[in-house]
Amino acid sequence: MRRARIIGMGAYAPKRILTNADLEKMIETSDAWIVQRSGIRERHIADESEATSDLALRAAQQALERANLVPEDIEFIAVGTTTPDMFFPTVGNIVQHRLGCGRAGSVDLLAACAGSVYSLAFGSQLIQTGKYRRVLCIGAETLSKITDFTDRGTCMLLADAAGAAVLEAYEGDRGIIDFDLYSDGQYWDLLYMPGGGSRHPATRETVDARMHYAKMKGGEVFKVAVRMFVDCTERILERNGFTADDVSLFIPHQANLRIIEAAAKRVSLPMERVVVNVDRYGNTGAASVYVALEEAVAAGRIARGDLVLLAAFGGGFAWGSVLIRW
Repeated sequence: MRRARIIGMGAYAPKRILTNADLEKMIETSDAWIVQRSGIRERHIADESEATSDLALRAAQQALERANLVPEDIEFIAVGTTTPDMFFPTVGNIVQHRLGCGRAGSVDLLAACAGSVYSLAFGSQLIQTGKYRRVLCIGAETLSKITDFTDRGTCMLLADAAGAAVLEAYEGDRGIIDFDLYSDGQYWDLLYMPGGGSRHPATRETVDARMHYAKMKGGEVFKVAVRMFVDCTERILERNGFTADDVSLFIPHQANLRIIEAAAKRVSLPMERVVVNVDRYGNTGAASVYVALEEAVAAGRIARGDLVLLAAFGGGFAWGSVLIRW
């Protein structure tokens, strides 16, 4: 059976670190309040000169190096992002050129924080069809650029990073086994950015109204997110004849520690088999699952033959899961 197998991972986070102590100096909050509600202690923030494509490029270069490939080996690039450098050209276009991938096709996928699993699923299908042999999948964000640092409910969460995975065609039982992708637009107003699109183009009024920042109804997001995590993980395991006991490692979107713990408990996964780095990175959107997976691989937490489950959710709402035999 032809599958897409991950042969190289990369990750990058900006050098600047914003701690909870730093936030205490900016807004009315406290380290204890932030940790209790999110589990986050610090996050990486891009400087004014760094755009999403800059982070994506660094992660992609590392992934290629670890895969022992050169840029010309890549035939397609799929990028999950909510914060492109600009509407067009895409981050994928920019990375393709700066990386030197010849005329490789590229596309950006906007599924908010679910952009990780969406881009990975998209890339795997390009390989499974037989059209391409090697695809570069990236999740990259500079969410700090759309963060309102007067809103303590969102500024404690959002952060910047990029992660990348090189997929290669593989004949055998290893690689991406299956994926599920879902969306439900009835929840659009729980997590969104109202300004900047065709509904509310940028004007002096939209800027003054702070419409170009992310808006979130935290309590309602928590309830829906846990339900989505549980639904998509249980469905994909059951359909493929597995249970939670078979999962070697669960890598969820790093949105909030409370959401991760609640979801893991509901699907009967002990926390020792769950990857958590939200305390050090915050919510890095479409990058978070890639960054967490890269850290798990680098730390030796994943061995050949392990069953690895990825899951993510984001504004829209969009959510999904990816099941991998490592």
